[in-house]
Amino acid sequence: MIGIDLIQISRMEHLMERFGTKALKRFLHDEEILHVKNPRSAAGFWAAKEAFSKALGTGIGAQCRFHDIIISKNDRGAPFFIISYRLRRTFHIRDTSLSITHDYRSD
Repeated sequence: MIGIDLIQISRMEHLMERFGTKALKRFLHDEEILHVKNPRSAAGFWAAKEAFSKALGTGIGAQCRFHDIIISKNDRGAPFFIISYRLRRTFHIRDTSLSITHDYRSD
């Protein structure tokens, strides 16, 4: 399964300027928020979670919620998924891979 998603960084900038940490809590766990250094990294986390849900064939919704997917980083800074037990069991997930990229264009 492969999923892909793209979000404009300016959209995340606007969301963070308007709602601050409250906006981040809507789609991130507290430990994920510690990894968010700027709107680019927040947008990357959003897109990664959206891409994961698309790979499942569900999108974000009742079957796969933002908080079912946690993005963490290893000691070298590489991101990886931590998937809820419910999702792993329901969709028979054994392994995942994650790559996040950014386009630094300012819109």
